[in-house]
Amino acid sequence: MNERGARQAAEFLWSAWQGKRLVDAVPEDYRPRDLEEGYAVQDALGALAGPAIGWKIAATSKAGQHHIGVDAPLAGPLYRCFAYASGAILPAGHLHMRVSEAEFAFRMARDLPSRGRPYEPDEVLDAVAALHLAIEVPDSRYRDFVTIGAPQLVADASCASYFVLGPEYTDFRKIDWLAHPVTMHKNGAVAALGKGSNVLGDPRVALTWIANDLALRRNGLREGEIITTGTCIVPLEIGPGDAVVADFGILGAVSVRFT
Repeated sequence: MNERGARQAAEFLWSAWQGKRLVDAVPEDYRPRDLEEGYAVQDALGALAGPAIGWKIAATSKAGQHHIGVDAPLAGPLYRCFAYASGAILPAGHLHMRVSEAEFAFRMARDLPSRGRPYEPDEVLDAVAALHLAIEVPDSRYRDFVTIGAPQLVADASCASYFVLGPEYTDFRKIDWLAHPVTMHKNGAVAALGKGSNVLGDPRVALTWIANDLALRRNGLREGEIITTGTCIVPLEIGPGDAVVADFGILGAVSVRFT
């Protein structure tokens, strides 16, 4: 795929984002055929969507990977224009996937640039400034996102959409990452239960994965970027009128309401 093809694919997808409409696939003439081409389109999409505050990781559980037909996690940008603070009120009528996810997010204290060897989990965690609690509301511009395939999912920002950033927690190194409980409430009732080990076995593993992935494909992670690591719960169905709270116990909670 050349630069012109990547730009055409990005313009096609961004038009669907802006028009809140679904598409069957990127047109054949400039459709990404592999992950490298998919990420080239994703990069071109950033020129249209504007700056990102960081990155998301999609498909961080075996169930999630199976659901969308991939065999590994996928990285996608968190665009600033779709990022909100806890307590946000967001429209939901146009959403296609209509789910919300409770996630651990990390804010980077310093760069992790490209280098000749992979980063180890301890190195990555040492570069983190704070843990944030978050709710991601993923979405897809594809009518059938389950079968569209990894290259086109990546081109569409790996199912990025709304992102709700909650409070920070700086004493995060003492957390029992695997067993830490997460409870999702919908309209005041418990709707889903989860824990940290649902995220690639450990949220720190997911963070290390994206640090090394971006070190290979781009220039690595950057100071100040927010990395949300994937859902701790089975994605919770939502719709207009729903109020959702992700409760992380002693760490705090993050909330969003849909109109």
